Amino acid sequence: MAETTRFEQGMATRRSVLGNDYVDAATARKTSFDEDFQSFITEGAWGTVWSRPGVSKRERSMMTIALLAALGHDEEVAMHVRATVNTGCTPDDIKEALLHVAVYAGVPAANRAFKIAKQELAKLETGR
Repeated sequence: MAETTRFEQGMATRRSVLGNDYVDAATARKTSFDEDFQSFITEGAWGTVWSRPGVSKRERSMMTIALLAALGHDEEVAMHVRATVNTGCTPDDIKEALLHVAVYAGVPAANRAFKIAKQELAKLETGR
């Protein structure tokens, strides 16, 4: 896939998962310092990995939340829990992913992620 096509596909996928408001805000914060990094994640994460066939966005959400929780990336866990409204990943899917985190990455990591997920899901329910 050509670089510009990969970037364009990545931006389309990024917008479909995270939403236009989030991506527009991230783009507006971009500076010359992080411009290359933003292009890298748009092309690599979103244009290559998230855009691959064979695994649904719902499944990718579950894997991403589990991996981020296991690694302790709390802000990213919160962001990807919010993104589930766009990927079809349900609260039960999130729960199952975090139960796997408890077994394979440890109870403290899952405990922290459950707390974050509960907060974000509550915000989604109330529209906050």
